[in-house]
Formats: sequence, C-alpha cells, structure tokens
Amino acid sequence: MKVTQLYALINSVTKEALGETIVVNEDLSNVVDLGKAIIDQANGLDNYVRKLVDHIGKVVFVNRIYAGSAPAVLMDSWEFGSILEKISTDLPEASENDSWNLVDGEEYSQDTFYQPKVEAKFFNSKVTFEIKLSFTEKQVKSAFSSAEQLNGFISMLVQSVENSMTVKTDGLIMRAINNMIAETLVGELGTGAVGSKVIDWSAGGVRAVNLLALYNAGKTTPLTVQQAIIDPDFVRFATYQISLVSDRMSKISVLFNSGKKQRFTPDDMKRVVLLSDFAKASDILLLSDTRNPDRITLPAHDSVPYWQGSGTDYGLTSTGVIDVKTASGEVVKTPATAAIIGVVFDRDAVGVANLDRRVTTAYNARAEFYTNFYKMDAGYYNDLSENFVVFFLGAETE
Repeated sequence: MKVTQLYALINSVTKEALGETIVVNEDLSNVVDLGKAIIDQANGLDNYVRKLVDHIGKVVFVNRIYAGSAPAVLMDSWEFGSILEKISTDLPEASENDSWNLVDGEEYSQDTFYQPKVEAKFFNSKVTFEIKLSFTEKQVKSAFSSAEQLNGFISMLVQSVENSMTVKTDGLIMRAINNMIAETLVGELGTGAVGSKVIDWSAGGVRAVNLLALYNAGKTTPLTVQQAIIDPDFVRFATYQISLVSDRMSKISVLFNSGKKQRFTPDDMKRVVLLSDFAKASDILLLSDTRNPDRITLPAHDSVPYWQGSGTDYGLTSTGVIDVKTASGEVVKTPATAAIIGVVFDRDAVGVANLDRRVTTAYNARAEFYTNFYKMDAGYYNDLSENFVVFFLGAETE
C-alpha cells in the first residue's frame, strides 16, 4: 500500500481554514486516489517485510436499481391471441319526437331497424429483443472471500440486466410517444404528397399548438425559441394555454384527434408529458413570482429530460427535438428554430399491448456455466382516433 507523509499539506490546509494565509496552490496528487484497473506490484505489498501481499479489506458492488423515467402509458398483457381489437361507435343523431305530433288516423311505424355506426380497429404487431448473460460459480469463487461476496457479485450482474431492460423499454415507450407527436404534426401542419410531406414549423393549429407563434403575434420584438423558454411572461402564457387545452379536451369534440372522431378525455384518463426545460421553468419562474402559486400551476404531469436523446450538450436544440420516420412513412425532423415542449393526450392514444417479459435458462454441463436469456415482446401502438395535442415553439425563419 502506498503511504504518503502529508504533514506539510495538512498544516497549510489548517492555516487556510483559520484565515491565517491566502489561498495557495495545493498538490492533491498524493491525497486523492483515482483507482486503478489492476493493482500495481510496487504498491501491492505490505509496508513491514515487503514480502506479503495486501489483501482486499472491503468489496463494494456498484449495484443500484434504475427506476426509469418513462411517462405513464396504458400497458396491458394477455396470454392467448395476438390481436388487440378496439371497437368504438359514433354518437347517434337525434330525430323528431312523434309523441308530440299525434294526428288522428295516422299510423306510426315502429318496426324500422336502425343499425348503430360501429368501427373496429385492429393492432397486430410486436417488437422483440433479448439480453444474454452467462454466469459461472466455480470459476469465480477464487476472486471472493465469502459466499456473501459471491452472491453480491451475482446480484449486481442480475440488476444490471434489469436496469438495461428498464432503459430499453423506457426508450421504446418514448418512441411510441414520439411517433404520435410526429403523426400529429404531419396531420395538422404537413403539406405535399403522401410520404414526403413538409411541415411548416412557423404555423400552428388545434392539435399542433405553436405557443411561440401565438405569443409573438402582434409583438414588435418577437422572442426566439431560446429566449422564450426562460422568459417569465411567455412561460406564464404557455402554462395558461396548456391548461386551457387540457380542460377543453374533457368536452366531447372532433377537434383534438387526427381521425376526426367524437372523443372526450376525462381527467382520470388524461396524460400530460412536459419537457423538463419547460416544466422547471414554469415551476421556478412563475411560482417564485406570485402570491397565489396554486392558481398558475400546470396540470398534473410527467416530466421527461428529452424526447429522443440528450445530445452531447443537453441543450434545448437536442432535448426538444425529434428526428424520426413515422409508422405512416413520413420523415419528421425538428429544425433548430423549433422545440417540442409538451403533449396532452388520452390514455388510449398511446400504449403498450400484449407485454411479455420472461427469462429462459440453459446450463452448459461441459464448461460449467449457465446462460440466462432475458426476453421482451410487446406491441407499441398509436390510435390516431384518440385525443392527442402537441405543444411546440416554432419561430419564423428568415
């Protein structure tokens, strides 16, 4: 073990702490150990006879449970069959009430058949992947000094697989949401031929709400995307608009879904997902600047740090964008002059169907190891006939 005499530095540290000297340059190379992948031979011997090998006194396993951060979406599973069938019906039309139009001698027929207007939609696709990991027991026992240490090591490996599964399923849930975002943007703002539609990111609509365009309308000095996200007045305006749309979705309407179906979303079936950049701005910029914070809070929501990825900088131009080819075949890429900050949608608009997670095991008797195969199957779906609204910031391009 390397041992360093540190009296000179610690005396200097004491004087700095007491205010007896100015802050001076300190050499910490002999104070902090950054660790090594392999124990070096020079420092691996005892400091008494220099012949004995230092033993490991404590083993720490980096073993944490990753809870994940994917928004709550509808998740379901079943054992038999593969198809998810979704049946819906339109509101029947009203007709004249003959009870108040009685005419002497008139015959009133009641034997006409009135067929209900019913639609069925079928979802029948799956994605699948597996994670393979092999374990040994006899071969690795020599690296540990007790059964508890060995069990801790195995537990760490198993937890790493579970964490990996969580990261991957989180990513797939976000891709299902991202596809619905893209489909909504194309349906509302896209123009051109099918398969090559172009989105006007400076425009806006009912299902694709351009908050920045609404705010900048009529202003002599319009805000940019980067300015808006930290501007208290804009954040207050955006919070108001999101809350307003959330309330409106509770009333039955054809306006908030791409399929133009008669839909309403009660509060207990409403899902709100906001980009953390905006959610935190609303929490901090507004709540710290008001005497009645309960009156300007956002609807109950999940926050996501990014839609698709953080990029290398965690900047808004990375966290607030998507770059996807949708299930309908359209390419949607958020430009640098825009950012997606949130969605409000019906629980039935995005979901995971027929989820099946399982583990199979194979033992190799010849080499004495066993391999676990961690498998996951699921169908990720979007229903364009259910309510889904996207909120984004889109600036005019020069």
